[in-house]
Amino acid sequence: MAGYEGGGSERMWDEYDWERFLQEQDQKTEKYMQLVETYLDDPQRDEIIAREMGWTQLLEAKDWSAEVDALFDEDVEQDDDLEPDGASLAAETFEEHHLYQAAFALTIWIDELFDQKPSLQNEPAAIKLATHSALASAKLAAALSGDDVDEIGMTIAYLKRALKAITTSMNAAAQLLSEKLLNGTQHSILQQRLFQVRDGIITLMGEYRAEWRRRFGSEGYCR
Repeated sequence: MAGYEGGGSERMWDEYDWERFLQEQDQKTEKYMQLVETYLDDPQRDEIIAREMGWTQLLEAKDWSAEVDALFDEDVEQDDDLEPDGASLAAETFEEHHLYQAAFALTIWIDELFDQKPSLQNEPAAIKLATHSALASAKLAAALSGDDVDEIGMTIAYLKRALKAITTSMNAAAQLLSEKLLNGTQHSILQQRLFQVRDGIITLMGEYRAEWRRRFGSEGYCR
């Protein structure tokens, strides 16, 4: 990943380089999905999508569908390339980590809450709570899948995304309490679990940033 524009080919990527890269991939994916939805029934759909996505090499292609899908898959797979090789190795790395286990336990607890109160499944705040808690768990899995020296910046970037997701979940939990969709006991347990994950993420980010400074100095944190 040393060839990222603006990151420089000779220096190690820090969390900010990785964050910019991940944001670009998110934007590409979102733009593609919006284009597909907008032009789904248009007979020139694939040509329009290729032009809007900047895939100029396809403008003279004959088989639009296969080419467009291949290029989109290529963009998405760049995120997959950040994961270490071997699913079993990745599982051993993150599934045993106490922070991931806490985040996963949180998603299970929320699922059980939904089973107890099915009406929550139609509440926007409850949906936000569930989806962002699951997102936090997924981002933690990505962050904890490897701690190789070359991946410290990536790890911190994913931890920041996990923190953002868990913060959104905390706001949703507060909204559920204010709307009396959760009782005091339920909210207390939920808040305790959310804070456990949030505080764990913050602590881990501090540890990885300290390790970055130890290995590479303070470059990248003076921006």
